[in-house]
Amino acid sequence: MNFWAAVMIAAFFGAIIGYLQTFVFAKIPEKWLQDYGVKETDPDFRLSKRMKFIPHGVLSAVFCAMIYTLFVIFSFNTYIVPAHPFHVLAVVLSTPIIVIVMMSDRLNRIIPDECSLALAAIGLMMIVADFFESDVWFSADVKWWIPLLNRVIAAVAGGGVLFLINFLCVTFLGKEGMGQGDMKLLAACGLIVGCYGIIITIYVGIIVAVFFAIPLLIRKYMRKAQEKKEIEEAKDKVAKRREIAKRKSQVHFADDPDYLAFGPFLALGTAVYLALEPYFASQFMGYIELFGLAF
Repeated sequence: MNFWAAVMIAAFFGAIIGYLQTFVFAKIPEKWLQDYGVKETDPDFRLSKRMKFIPHGVLSAVFCAMIYTLFVIFSFNTYIVPAHPFHVLAVVLSTPIIVIVMMSDRLNRIIPDECSLALAAIGLMMIVADFFESDVWFSADVKWWIPLLNRVIAAVAGGGVLFLINFLCVTFLGKEGMGQGDMKLLAACGLIVGCYGIIITIYVGIIVAVFFAIPLLIRKYMRKAQEKKEIEEAKDKVAKRREIAKRKSQVHFADDPDYLAFGPFLALGTAVYLALEPYFASQFMGYIELFGLAF
């Protein structure tokens, strides 16, 4: 296949798949998008938010087109020309699921377990791929069990790291640091990307999250300053504090302005890794070999 033809097909196909996610998201069962144990009879129950064509559908179309196009550009001579169908399918299938994860966590502060299970299934497919297709991270004569162990360790480590973070937050800060959805998501992503990939996934996720966290912190500081000013200027300061506290208590947890969902950034890191895997391998393999970590 001609390179530029493949690029154009990837961009067009990605845009269509991304656009369709708006309709897919609308058909997701309500219970998938509600927190654990939430019932319609609960006093604070709220129907889940759904994707809208503008802006969510447009962003989804651009995202999928970008990931598919980058995959073709960076993997054309690695996974496309040599015909590695499992690697191609991993990108094609995981990208729309990642969109659902990102939108669900952004809009409803929940990552459906069904999405993590679907990504885990793709991870199992990649284990099969290790037996039939070459991989940029491993030599051709590597022992069969090493690629398998690579993905299993990444899955356990991915979920384990977030479990440890959450445990420390609950123990020492008295509040949840990471949700169960994040743990399951990263475990599933670890199964797809392996040990090298999980490091890159987390790194990309953290770097991108910082760019969103800074404006969020600035906005929080400004809001706190405004609340403090309102209290100082109020005739009845106690009443004003109660009014502000009541106003905050009426905000649904999914609409908390101070909350930054980390799940979308983990999902984004996974998509970026899958799209640029040969590039990352070429950039970091030298360091991996230098420290004796190559197989």
